[in-house]
Amino acid sequence: MRYDAIIVGGGIVGLATGLQLLRAQPTRRVLLLEKEAALALHQTGNNSGVIHSGLYYKPGSLKAKNCISGYKQLLEFCQEMGIPYEITGKVVVATQQEQLPLMRGLLARGLENGLTGSRQITLDELKEREPYCAGVGALFIPQTGIVDYHRVALAFGEKFQALGGEILLQHAVTAVKTDSEGVTVRAAGLDFKAKLLINCAGLYTDKIAEKEMGERPDVRIIPFRGEYYKLKKEREYLVNNLIYPIPDPNFPFLGVHFTRMMKGGVEAGPNAVLAFRREGYTKGAVHLQELAETLSWPGFQKVAKKYWKTGLGELYRSFSKAAFTEALQALIPDVQESDLVAGGAGVRAQACDRSGGLLDDFAIRESRSAVHVLNAPSQQLPAP
Repeated sequence: MRYDAIIVGGGIVGLATGLQLLRAQPTRRVLLLEKEAALALHQTGNNSGVIHSGLYYKPGSLKAKNCISGYKQLLEFCQEMGIPYEITGKVVVATQQEQLPLMRGLLARGLENGLTGSRQITLDELKEREPYCAGVGALFIPQTGIVDYHRVALAFGEKFQALGGEILLQHAVTAVKTDSEGVTVRAAGLDFKAKLLINCAGLYTDKIAEKEMGERPDVRIIPFRGEYYKLKKEREYLVNNLIYPIPDPNFPFLGVHFTRMMKGGVEAGPNAVLAFRREGYTKGAVHLQELAETLSWPGFQKVAKKYWKTGLGELYRSFSKAAFTEALQALIPDVQESDLVAGGAGVRAQACDRSGGLLDDFAIRESRSAVHVLNAPSQQLPAP
């Protein structure tokens, strides 16, 4: 059968894309291929469920524009589908005096991105909102909230199929060929033809792009694992909603924080360590070929050279619960090692270019017959 478009990847990016295509033109024939036995099992199903406000994003970037415009659409979609969410607001806390200029700069960026009502709050107000939180300064960002993105993604899938979209599970893509009429995608031993391929394969987007283009793209997906603890039930009172740090400008990841979950409980973390395979959710998960590809990428070698000290600290926290606890105590001094129980882990598909740049905005590459979403930053996506 021939399709107008074939989407590779059954996470929230692929599902939202398929739904948008059919909403725009219901007569389109759209097929979504997912290699797993269920939808949204990877990045979509292993995240902290935060409805991001756009505070950290560079004004004018695709990431900032998409986050702000998608915010309202996401809430409308959740209301339409009866998906629970909460707009909780969050505090962003400076724990050291030298972070105060960074905090004020962060506020200016948020206001430029349209976060009306965001403001610096007094330490007394910080204590009112988060009684156990310590700091020398703080911001309050009212737009931030929580939702279950796995549930959102499944609702996208339901609506996509209701409009005539097709989903095939356990169909891993093994080959892509282009010709004058479009693309032929081979999956599960079958060939599927379409005018257009849309690559939303997350941790394997560069691999799918390589199959279609016949050469490696200009970025490589580097997998970073984020490991979480959870607060014991009897200690969840330490956190009311969301408590975030001021980002370290010398490290490309946010740092540990506290998040009340839509599904219940409070997560603490994550750290950020190199995963030894693309879907390496545990310390012992290793894929030698994938690890060799990561280590040999010129961009990663430059990243490692630049951030090796910080990276070693993250790795140390991965193996030391005491060190992880110490990092959390910068925000909530009352947290003790005995308060933490093992949580989950997620793997972030971080795009890295040859020069060592860790991309923090969307990276979309197009060929005659394909669109490759090589970097889709962590945030909510525009809902249909």
